[in-house]
Amino acid sequence: MTQKITIEPVTRIEGHAKVTIRLKDDGTVEHAYLHINEFRGFEKFCEGRMYFEMPSITPRICGICPVSHHLASAKACDDLMGCPPPRPASLLRELMHMGQIIQSHGMHFFELAGPDLLLGFDSDPATRNVIGLLQANPALAVKAVGLRKFGQEIIKTLGGRRIHPNFAVTGGVNKALTAAERDTILAGYDAAIETLQVGLSIMKDWARRNMDDILKFAVLKSGYFGLVTPDNGLELYDGDIRLIDSAGQQLEKFDGRNYLDYIAEHVESWSYLKFPYYKKLGWPGGVYRVGPLGRLNVVEKIDTPLANDELKIWKSLNGGHPVENTLYFHYARLIEALFATERVRMLLADPDILSTDILNTRHDFKGVGVGVLEAPRGTLFHHYWANENGQLTRVNLIVATGHNNWAMTEAVDSVAKTYITGPVIHEGLLNRVEAAVRAHDPCLSCSTHAVGQMPIIIDVTDPEGNVVQTLRRD
Repeated sequence: MTQKITIEPVTRIEGHAKVTIRLKDDGTVEHAYLHINEFRGFEKFCEGRMYFEMPSITPRICGICPVSHHLASAKACDDLMGCPPPRPASLLRELMHMGQIIQSHGMHFFELAGPDLLLGFDSDPATRNVIGLLQANPALAVKAVGLRKFGQEIIKTLGGRRIHPNFAVTGGVNKALTAAERDTILAGYDAAIETLQVGLSIMKDWARRNMDDILKFAVLKSGYFGLVTPDNGLELYDGDIRLIDSAGQQLEKFDGRNYLDYIAEHVESWSYLKFPYYKKLGWPGGVYRVGPLGRLNVVEKIDTPLANDELKIWKSLNGGHPVENTLYFHYARLIEALFATERVRMLLADPDILSTDILNTRHDFKGVGVGVLEAPRGTLFHHYWANENGQLTRVNLIVATGHNNWAMTEAVDSVAKTYITGPVIHEGLLNRVEAAVRAHDPCLSCSTHAVGQMPIIIDVTDPEGNVVQTLRRD
């Protein structure tokens, strides 16, 4: 007779989810499920809005990565209105996007995943958090805060504020960069690089000491999906989409505006989050992963020196084949943050970055527009349809986390079956199941927040509903 464990909410992620684990009589796992139990309906209530409102409306989807939605929305509006931005405006948008990548990846590694990696999966949950990190290594915690600040200040410099910036508009941006602002950003470059190199050293040292976990913690075969440069380099703001299979062979390379020709979405009854997949291979044969792990598997090089050196190490982890180990998401995230920081300096060195030619006012109305970029968590699509007045008649969004829904679900099931093997279940084992979700850094309906305290209570019940074990985290 089965028992069921419920973990609700999953902690140290953005948004709310729960996990249910069904146990067999011998205490092993029959199956584990990840449930995304929120419904936002953003696509529906954007219908009827004017297209030019969308770069201000859609960032409210997410309080952690509003820049990603802001810029993807602006790109969709450019396409819909047939007004590509001048080159200086595209450089400035990309600069803001690099700030978003740096602050988001930095926060995840040091503040969300860091407590597990640095303090241990089995450490006391009362201190297995950012406060515990501060107590254990104050100097490192200060560096981590400084790294996130570096990214956030780039966003604020361009958009006027760190969250929900007002910067990208249809056809360009609304503010030029001054020489003084450029120099202020550059002043933080060396410290950001140093902190990321410390983080990379920590990650690689942790991997050497915990290789047994890496080799059994949700090692999944799938396809991989992400933007690339024309010669298959890492690209986070613009480019074509490359899809490879589990052996590393290219399946497709296509213009992201044609995504509906390649992607469909599967639905399961136990989750509000859809499951995208590659149409030609069907469901579930066409599942793929996105985000840092997916992108580094898809690319063949990185066009900045320090990050490219790390990519060479990455490519050797699985003998030249795609890296399948979920815990290596954390390593990939740091490599991307290093690239984004190096890219900031490259952008600031471009003479056009200080140009005031930042807005194209000529429109050639198309009626349909798609904006695509690589959000920190993966490929983000904004697709708008509008009538002749510019009023939206339909909106389709595929958020980055959605692409990884299959991977997160499979990871939860795999980790639960690997680590929960007997009748006695301690909190550290359940934390590993949460960590399977956390590794993907999901953003689940991110601007929805609960009011007040959210204690976590895990009840193990028998088939009659009687509680046989309780674990509590306040």
